[in-house]
Amino acid sequence: MRSIWRGAITFGLVNVPVKLYAATEDHDLPMHQVHNADGGRIRYQRRCEVCGRVVEFQDIDKADDAGDQTVVLSKDDLKSLPVEKSREIDVVEFVPADQVDVIRLDRSYYLEPDSKSSRSYVLMRHVLAETDRVAVVQFTLRQKTRLGVLRVHGDALLLQSLLWDDEVREADFPSLQTEVELNARELEMATSLVKSFESDFTPADFTDEYQAQLKRLVDAKLEQGEAVDTAATFGESEDDEGDGEVIDLMEALKRSVEANRAAKGKKAEQGAAAKKPA
Repeated sequence: MRSIWRGAITFGLVNVPVKLYAATEDHDLPMHQVHNADGGRIRYQRRCEVCGRVVEFQDIDKADDAGDQTVVLSKDDLKSLPVEKSREIDVVEFVPADQVDVIRLDRSYYLEPDSKSSRSYVLMRHVLAETDRVAVVQFTLRQKTRLGVLRVHGDALLLQSLLWDDEVREADFPSLQTEVELNARELEMATSLVKSFESDFTPADFTDEYQAQLKRLVDAKLEQGEAVDTAATFGESEDDEGDGEVIDLMEALKRSVEANRAAKGKKAEQGAAAKKPA
């Protein structure tokens, strides 16, 4: 991994030099746009609407439309902002981890110690782990002031940027204002359904089926050409349009519990069979 930022966590008079790394990456198959008539690559040009010329990226500034006037901000203007010069992740407060709503979480970054001694880094990690809290921080990255939280992730400190308060919408739906009375039998069956799905979360058990199928399609086209037989590649698909049967909530819960129990039983039998010595 290559670091994308260097600075320090500031915690009172404690200074923790760190390097910042992107903690996640995109696994999607890289694709570009082409003309469907001849396969030619589609290119986008940055063209000035005043002079009509194609403008290079280094010659582009940003602007804000302030009513009837446009305010142009050059790269030097943006660099002159005080916060842009900051290289600190400033700890503001420590809060219980459950007070940070997951809807506010944005991007995740790993922090690595950036000094000969990692003592202050380990101290910060230990304090967060022992107090079961996260540190609310403010920092500047890529010309934006950001709010974030520091938490422990294995042996590393993890920095997660947060959305600002005015960036999170309220779920203000009229349909949620109507009171609904649930009977005891419905609650019992719904609880049974939840229990039948109970497990421990293992991310590696899940696969991005769309990307896997997309890769198979690309490989098939490389091997067979444009006239690829998708039915042979993926098998015949069955469109599930339903039979129009209306099932009430209780019946749907009951069938779901039965179907999931049967599926788990079959999976257990297959696992036992696979473990038997040949």
